[in-house]
Amino acid sequence: MRIPATRPLFAWDCLEDSPSLRTVRDFLGALPDAKLLHALRKWRGRGRDDYPVMVLWGVCVLTPLLRHISVEATLAELRRNRGLRKLIGIDSERQVPKKWNVSRFQKVLGTEPHLSLLRQVFDVMVRRLAAAVPDLGRRTAGDATGLSARPQRSQGPGGDLDPPTGGRKEYLDDEGNVTKVVEWFGYKLHLLVDVDHEVALGYQTSSANRGDNELLPDLVEQARRNLGDDLEAARPLSRIHTLAYDKAADTQAVHELLHDSDIKPLVQMRSLWKGEHERMLPGHDGNSNVVYDEAGTLYCYDKLSHPPIRRQMAYIGHEASRGTLKYRCPACHRGFRCASHKRCNAAKRYGMTVRVKRHIDLRRFPPIPRATKTFEREYKGRTAVERVNARTKIFWGVDDGNVTGPERFHAHVGVVMLVHVGLATLLAACPRREGTLGQTRLSPIAEALHAKINN
Repeated sequence: MRIPATRPLFAWDCLEDSPSLRTVRDFLGALPDAKLLHALRKWRGRGRDDYPVMVLWGVCVLTPLLRHISVEATLAELRRNRGLRKLIGIDSERQVPKKWNVSRFQKVLGTEPHLSLLRQVFDVMVRRLAAAVPDLGRRTAGDATGLSARPQRSQGPGGDLDPPTGGRKEYLDDEGNVTKVVEWFGYKLHLLVDVDHEVALGYQTSSANRGDNELLPDLVEQARRNLGDDLEAARPLSRIHTLAYDKAADTQAVHELLHDSDIKPLVQMRSLWKGEHERMLPGHDGNSNVVYDEAGTLYCYDKLSHPPIRRQMAYIGHEASRGTLKYRCPACHRGFRCASHKRCNAAKRYGMTVRVKRHIDLRRFPPIPRATKTFEREYKGRTAVERVNARTKIFWGVDDGNVTGPERFHAHVGVVMLVHVGLATLLAACPRREGTLGQTRLSPIAEALHAKINN
């Protein structure tokens, strides 16, 4: 890959449409898969070894890496590409495995303990990146996307993996009317990604009928461990500063989890109030002129005007030591006249000040209120997870729907996520081209990644 020095650290638009043999070699060399291959060889024991574990594993990895839509396409390329065969340990065309050999291997790969070891390979590669890239994981976003799968032809004994089910997602307008319905059969892929670099920090696979909020605790824990957070400490500090999610994560349990993890939520709010537009703050009686709406935005009433005027109060900031959100009189803060100035502000220079304790409702009063420009700006970063979803589907075929059986499907998703984080490692470690003479150099991050890969 040839990446100019002016491109971002993870220059996803510089990926090769058809990876070269050098890229494939570097990718295979960057995979910390020794434990996984040892476990697979141990499982095989003294059985037939016509096709070694390394060869079958290489076929599984090459399928998404080379952007083939099926294993058969990968095997066909291996038969005609001698250089590619050499990279995964195949000496001749006759030693290329058959598709049923790879299918049986995928089923073994999707069972325990191999599936957990496959996830550990992903975790180790993310930890490499986190150690080399200081700002990785500070701004995050999460989402779930539907994945198509084929129903299993024959039902075998039940396992620990979630089976494929029917999924349905409804899109509503501002009035609550259904405008679009999407249905699929298969699974859900839950991702937590870095907003700035578009690198996945954790992933989970579930049935299509599972809620996004159900998998979010496991997703946050996996990402925090990969980023180096010490979760066993008395008060573990989180490297994650913010987490953006859509309305699917708007539950009290999720907000309590993020509060305990010291992560600022950027979560859109579901509309649950029926026929009610505002409420009074706890501790305020009927003489108060301060109210809040369903999204937690504070307003004050100018009761001396006819008719009374409702104005949004000025947000001053989050007082973490007090656990409060601070608001002030909008007239004093913005410099306009208000008929209730003397009644509300008296001789106060900054006007009336209202502090809202967040523990009243963590869901409604987050550290970054929803009616602020900061929330709007930070929430836009959620589009990063949409782009990562698109790459996993369009580039690496996680949603091709050509995989049958939960074991094979979970193994397939795990391999695709390895390809994603492996190519991210190559992009960050790639020498950057400077000037017109083709000079290249390694950045400090690239040097750190090369040192970790070669250890």
